[in-house]
Amino acid sequence: MIRLPSTHAAITAPLVASNARFPGIPIGRSLLDGRPFHLSPALTDDRFLPSTNCLALGGLGSGKSTTAKTRGNREILHHDHQYVVIDSFGEDSSGEWAPLTRSRGGRVIRAGDFTLNPCSDLFPSEVREELIRSLIAAVEPGALTHQATHALQHALNHPKATSLNGLVDALVVPQAGRWPIAKLTEWGEGAAIALSRYTEGSLRGLFDGQDASLPEADLPIISFDFSHLDRNSPAIPSLMAAISCWAEHVWLRQSTAPHRHLVLEEAWQILLSPATSDLIQRLLKNSRKTGLSVEAVMHTLSDLGAGKAQDLARLVEIAHIGRLGPEEASIVGALLGLPAWAVDRIPTLEPGQAVWKVGPDYVDIVQTILTDEEAALTDTSSRRRKAQQAHAVDQATAATATELDENSNDVQNEDLAAPVEQDTREGGDYWDWDMPVNVIDTRHRDAVLAAREGRCSEAAQLAALGEREDITAHGINSDQAVSWLATRARVAELCGSPDQAVRLRATVARMGKDVEWFDQSGESTSPEWYRGPQPEPPTPTADDTLPPARRRTWPYIAAIAALAIAAGVVWQNGSDENSREERQERAAAYKGRSGAALDIDGVNADLVARWTKDRTRVILVLSSYFDQDARYLRIDASDKSASTTRENDYFPKDPEIAVPVKDPLADVTVRVAIGGKNWKEDSRAASRTIRLSPTGTAFDAETGKQLPSDL
Repeated sequence: MIRLPSTHAAITAPLVASNARFPGIPIGRSLLDGRPFHLSPALTDDRFLPSTNCLALGGLGSGKSTTAKTRGNREILHHDHQYVVIDSFGEDSSGEWAPLTRSRGGRVIRAGDFTLNPCSDLFPSEVREELIRSLIAAVEPGALTHQATHALQHALNHPKATSLNGLVDALVVPQAGRWPIAKLTEWGEGAAIALSRYTEGSLRGLFDGQDASLPEADLPIISFDFSHLDRNSPAIPSLMAAISCWAEHVWLRQSTAPHRHLVLEEAWQILLSPATSDLIQRLLKNSRKTGLSVEAVMHTLSDLGAGKAQDLARLVEIAHIGRLGPEEASIVGALLGLPAWAVDRIPTLEPGQAVWKVGPDYVDIVQTILTDEEAALTDTSSRRRKAQQAHAVDQATAATATELDENSNDVQNEDLAAPVEQDTREGGDYWDWDMPVNVIDTRHRDAVLAAREGRCSEAAQLAALGEREDITAHGINSDQAVSWLATRARVAELCGSPDQAVRLRATVARMGKDVEWFDQSGESTSPEWYRGPQPEPPTPTADDTLPPARRRTWPYIAAIAALAIAAGVVWQNGSDENSREERQERAAAYKGRSGAALDIDGVNADLVARWTKDRTRVILVLSSYFDQDARYLRIDASDKSASTTRENDYFPKDPEIAVPVKDPLADVTVRVAIGGKNWKEDSRAASRTIRLSPTGTAFDAETGKQLPSDL
């Protein structure tokens, strides 16, 4: 393997990222070259990746925990891996891993809802001693002297030492042994005081039970929920010590899974404790031979200080770093050996994006991609969205009130009554534009009726009230909420405020809503929100039936011909000018990349086109790495084609072709064929023709409809 200086690595790292490929679950897409990014550390060659331990860093909202949960979900589903999670953050008195844990048939164990007996016979004798030593170190690190250790070992053999209360009694009143009772009492005093925190002090109820109910070792995922505990509570390192002992001596020995993962959320709380950092360090060092991946998730490395805890970060081979401040990014870059270009990108990353370092050399920037189910299972921002939604409702109401005041002032100042349109249709139906079925109700009708009758203030209030109700019930971007913009625009028109109506309709246009109540006129794609009564055709008169007088037509024909020739010349010149302007616009909008999100034969796939730097070729890649129903992929362009068939759980290689191009600003047409879950090798796959533009857009070549982009 060739090692380069850091200055050279900064130049070559994007090329390394482009050419490397790992086996395993899909995680997302590279932002450097657009290719899918897969990684299952346990499946990667250990010559390239000696350790499978992982470190995830990132500020609030950067998506580090979402990525960790998504990886866990896919490893469980695709490879039958097992997870144990130390979960210390969440919403509504529940850890953030709880929804995923329950959906995968796992178990959530809430701290305080169970009592563990570290002296139980369910633990081997060496595990009992190590667990109790860890509990002592968690609350009184200086209590474990050599003499105290001997006194503890002696007390564990006492008949009373079947529970933590009995063990404290055995330390305070020891049995006679090799050493005098007075000496044993003196030596065990510190350990007894430390353990009394669990039997009589603030940590009572966690470890002083008589029974020990150990979690099952064959569950796909177990989440220990610490979210309701105070973050500075000594209960966290104490519980972590107990869980680490159970994981190392019970879970890893009894589990039959091909690989196991121990996830530490808010890991700084655990690693800062001397008692637990030693345990985690031992797990990290022994992870390879025990088939374990330790995955630490935290905000910044600065949380660990500059001591022994931060040194643990050097024991990981995999790191993904979300958005951090420039100063913190420099610290992380120096510790992990990141190239300068990657460090510079860290402060600018968006949610779900992260710099990934895998092994000694591979560096990439990856956008995590979620399915709808995963987005729901990993969501931890519901409270924040509710607050934003409530704020948006307040703003919308305030804006409506302001507009209402302006309308009222305009009417009063001009002393003009709003025109009232009388409805003459049978049944008194006041609707003159179509609304979606799911939003037709009397509230819209009442608002429009009030505006027709000149009660503009009341109409605006009714529309504002209805909008607020639907925003609260369905969300600010829902069809129900957007329909009120249509009603408010109609009310503004009826009340003599056309400018306000135009602004409201422009708001919906900017939202990009494909609402059903748009009326299309002719070939225009602009929405026609209101279609008034059309004038009746004129009744022919007697004069209209008389034959027209004969006139000399050749002068007119000659004049028309001359005008047509002149117009043709002008049109040709105008067409050339338009063509030049269009090319200039395309050149200004040139991105050198395009993508389309496709749904063919029930399979979700991404088609990506990437123009080379010299603009002489375009690289086309088709991927469907998130859809388990995909069986066959094929692309054809010009005289080139590529195809692949799923083998086991994934495609061995995505179809990729390089097509030469003469005009770098011209669109490229590609034929895409995809076989879904019912596809057979001897059957024809469903296909579509896609047109990809170097400006970043993609279209269905047959219908001309713009396709959603994967960008």
